[in-house]
Amino acid sequence: MQTFRLEHDAFGAVQIPQDKYWGAQTQRAIGVFGAGREQFPPALVHAFGQQKLACARANRRLGTLDAALAEVIEQAAQALADGHFDSHFPLTLWQTGSGTQTNMNANEVIANRANQLLGQPLGGKTPVHPNDHVNRSQSSNDTFPTVMHLSTRLALSQALLPALVQLQAALQDKAQQWQTVLKIGRTHVMDAVPMTLGQAFASFAAQIAHGIERVHGCLPRLSSLPQGGTAVGTGLNAPPGFAEAFCEALSQITDTPFTANPCAFEGMGTHDVFVEVSGVLNVLAVSLSKLANDIRLLGSGPRCGLGELIVPDDGLTSSIMPGKRNPTLAEVLAQACMQVMGNHTTVTVAGASSLFELNVAKPVIIHNVLQSISVLSESIVRFTEHLLLGLEVDRAVLARNVEGSLLLATALNPVLGYDQVARITRKAADEGLTPKQAAVALGLLTEQAYDAHVRPDQMVGR
Repeated sequence: MQTFRLEHDAFGAVQIPQDKYWGAQTQRAIGVFGAGREQFPPALVHAFGQQKLACARANRRLGTLDAALAEVIEQAAQALADGHFDSHFPLTLWQTGSGTQTNMNANEVIANRANQLLGQPLGGKTPVHPNDHVNRSQSSNDTFPTVMHLSTRLALSQALLPALVQLQAALQDKAQQWQTVLKIGRTHVMDAVPMTLGQAFASFAAQIAHGIERVHGCLPRLSSLPQGGTAVGTGLNAPPGFAEAFCEALSQITDTPFTANPCAFEGMGTHDVFVEVSGVLNVLAVSLSKLANDIRLLGSGPRCGLGELIVPDDGLTSSIMPGKRNPTLAEVLAQACMQVMGNHTTVTVAGASSLFELNVAKPVIIHNVLQSISVLSESIVRFTEHLLLGLEVDRAVLARNVEGSLLLATALNPVLGYDQVARITRKAADEGLTPKQAAVALGLLTEQAYDAHVRPDQMVGR
């Protein structure tokens, strides 16, 4: 049977499971909001550990926290950052819009672990108090947005950017590999003039390169932190220099440069940077959707579709059609992009809901931003490693399509003029002829003259 301990706060006594490191405020929050299935990801919890560690170091340095207490708080905060207390964050993300309950949860877990390290039982609040010591010089109002910045900054640099770099390199390799492979370009999803498959993949690679640039463009604003603003941005109850000392400590902890936001009011009352980040992710989703859908279409078939690309076999098939192969990972990537686009709408509305000195949609903003980063990062890696790298070309299909394309006759515009070339393409289309056959039948060119002017490999430009 589960046993309980009795804890007290300003509102009275609370029963808490004996083996849990959270405290009275977290337990009360469970009663109010529930311990729902939708919880903050571990990345946010770990960022809280790093934030509390940096705060303890800053408070110790500035003399506002006893060195002995700071040391044990730092140990407990490091354990939280290392993932040892993930299961002690039971709250749903659907909570107070400032994220206060999760900040209190972090304070209580760290305080209880610190006291335990000092030989005290859980729930005693001595000698380490969750508010007086772990939350010293802080408010949820500056702490939660700081953790939002930190977790997003790290997720972008540690997960999304490496995935994008790998994808861009693979696309560039394909562009180089297929730089001389002719294909028919398509505009309005209809046949157009020739190009190379390498040019198509160079276009994909350029889109992803632009996406990488956009992500890098967000990082400076994510690295500017509101910590030290405390309740409304004035820095009440924080010692002079706390913001700077905190950023210095956090930079050392994460090996990532962070600076104090010169206007903490902006960093707490608005979250424009997260709308910006979500917008960048939305643009990436648009780019990746084109990539996934083009590959799906170019690989459609194998007998009755375009069939120009050969998607690698992933070993999965239909429940009713034996042996059927589907572009599963392209579909995964496309669905991830759909999710990101929807998330961006939520982040936009939440960002526009800032009121006075506090945005109170912080949990839903960070949930959607981190989810977008996560689903993109994971789906990009799977798509790159298990589809793109194994993608092959059906050269016979490509050659047949190029040879039979009506719009090859476009190369004759300077020789015959637009109207005469239109006669060629119309006759070829109406009678099922090749452009060469139509041109000869109309008496406009000999076969030799046609071949001299219509050379697909010379029509692709650079």
